[in-house]
Order: sequence, then C-alpha cells, then structure tokens
Amino acid sequence: MALQAGIVGLPNVGKSTLFNAVSSSAKAQASNYQFCTIDPNVGLVDVPDPRLYRLAELMKPPKIIPTQIEIVDIAGLVRGASKGEGLGNKFLANIREVDAIMHVVRCFEDENILRDEGAINPVADKEIIDTELQLKDLESVEKKISKTEKQARIDPKLKAELDVLVRCKAHLEKGKSIRELGLTKEENAAIADLFLLTDKPVLYVANVDEASMHTGNKFTEALQQAIKEDNLHAGHTVEEMIIMNISIEAQIASMGNPADKQLFMNEYKMEEPALDRLIHSAYHLLDLYTFFTAGEQEVRAWTIHQGWKAPQAAGVIHTDFEKGFIKAEVISYDDYVQYGSEAVCREAGKLRIEGKEYVVKDGDVIHFRFNV
Repeated sequence: MALQAGIVGLPNVGKSTLFNAVSSSAKAQASNYQFCTIDPNVGLVDVPDPRLYRLAELMKPPKIIPTQIEIVDIAGLVRGASKGEGLGNKFLANIREVDAIMHVVRCFEDENILRDEGAINPVADKEIIDTELQLKDLESVEKKISKTEKQARIDPKLKAELDVLVRCKAHLEKGKSIRELGLTKEENAAIADLFLLTDKPVLYVANVDEASMHTGNKFTEALQQAIKEDNLHAGHTVEEMIIMNISIEAQIASMGNPADKQLFMNEYKMEEPALDRLIHSAYHLLDLYTFFTAGEQEVRAWTIHQGWKAPQAAGVIHTDFEKGFIKAEVISYDDYVQYGSEAVCREAGKLRIEGKEYVVKDGDVIHFRFNV
C-alpha cells in the first residue's frame, strides 16, 4: 500500500520546490508566479529506513526494495477556492484523494517573493486554507443531511448517522475542522463516504530562512501554538509541524555524491536531511508501521497500519497471501540483527509461529506461509 500525501499551500510558499526535493521520479516546475502548478505532479519517494539496509548487510541480496510514499504536488489555493476561485474546484478534487496533507506555510520574510495576503502571517495563511476546506466540507455534509433526513423517516436506524452529520455541520459552521471533532470509529463510518477534506491529518511544513532552520522563529512559534490548540480540541494528535529550509533541502536532494551531500550537511550542522524527518513524521501522523521480508533474492520493506493482523499484512504483498494465510514466521528486527540470520534465530528460539490473530509490530521480519 502506498501512502499518498498531498502538498498544499498558498501560492509561492515553496510547494513545488519541496516536491522537487522529495521526489525521486518526477520534477515539478518551480517559478515565482501564481498557478505555476496546474495539474498535480506525482512522484514516488523511498522511505528512509536504516533497518532495511542493516538487514541487507546481513543477507547480501541482489535487490533492496524500500517502501515508498506517493507525493502529489497540488496547485496553490487562494481565498474563495471553495466557490471556484482560482483553480479551487480542481484543487479540492485533487486533495480529496490523498491520505494526508502536507501544508507548506511560509515562515520567512523576503520582499522578492510575491505575496498577495500582505505581511507574513503563517497562522492567517493556515486559516485561509482551513476555511476553504471547511466550507467545501460543509457543502458536502449539508447535501448528505438533506438526503439522510428523508431516509431516516422510513429507516430509524439512520437516526444515529443523521445525528453525527448534524454535529459535523455545527462544528464546521463554527470554523472548526472535522479532525478536531474527536469522532469515534463508529461515528466516522457515518461520514466515510464523503471523504471530507478537513478530516485528513495535516503535517505543517514551516518553510524558514537559513538563520531559523535549527531554532525556528516568531512565525513558527505562532504556528506551533495554533496547531497545539487544534490537537487539544481533538483530544489526540491530528496535526504536526516540521521546520525546514526547503531551498537548502532541495540542494541536498539534488546531490548525487553521498560524500558531497554529507559535507554540505556538515556545513549547515545537519545530522540528517529534514526531508527524512518529514517522511517519518507523515508515517507517525498516519499511525503506520513497517515490516520486512528478507530472503536470498531481496530484502524489502512494507507499509501497514498500526493494529493490522498478520493476514492483512500478508495481503499487502499479494491478495492470495491473505486469502490463503496459514501462519506467519516472525523474528523481531532486534533479534535478527543480534543473531545475524534466520537459521540462527530459529536455533536460538527467536523465531515465532504466529496465527491469524497476531498483531504485527513495527520492524517485524516475517515469512508468510499460505495455500491457495
């Protein structure tokens, strides 16, 4: 399963530059004018995971395959997008399809970069996009309420669904996003078919100047406070923030020589590219885990949701694996690295036979047995 994250933001905040930096398979045009990105650019990005390469050192397979996420660079949003302003309708249709939102917010001053909204104000920028998405969601919820009200007169079972929709409507009318409402899993089922824009988790990318890339600044502090308040209303983490200088990250990503890349990062006192932290933060926000398969031909990483059981994880590899699941042979990553091979882990009693109810853990090395 490939996680799909959409990069959004107001015009000229660094969206396409960020896309260029993270994408290994596509290059987006980055220019200083509005609507430079019209159709969404899509690129597949390898998820950095040192554990995969440590396993490969032990196995020495001809192929090493990381798991990937799909990054979508979506056109810049403007005020009034929910009513079709700018490329609003196209933007909103594209964002509806993604699993998570990477919202790029400008947190630096530069008079040479165009800005229609006046003085730099990342919280106001956040609210512009929040409002447009809320208005579009309100339209979707009101349409379903109208339909469900009629059906509920005939089928009383729909009353609970109608109650959830009415709560969502009231919440949106207060200028709040659905992810802050704290709906239960059962309540979420009432709105699942709407794919509401404000129900998606958001990772804010605070694009700062060079002087602020390690410490942040007054703009990032204000944005962080706004995010903290949203999470407080939700009762759990639905939004996170990462600080980076996107221009510097793009330069690092463009370097093919690892030694040159390391020298460049040393110059800026960076232990790792901020892009790695960006991808890890997206995983954390979406409650994702990684498990591994390791054999003579390849070592590979796979993405699953936290809480998935062994047959579901097997289905990520192939649907036949899930249908014909018999058992899973599981070794924890730490045990695999400590003992050096599957054979030695088996001899040491570190290989476990797990059934259909086993909940896969992050870092598990698994061999599935199945029969179709």
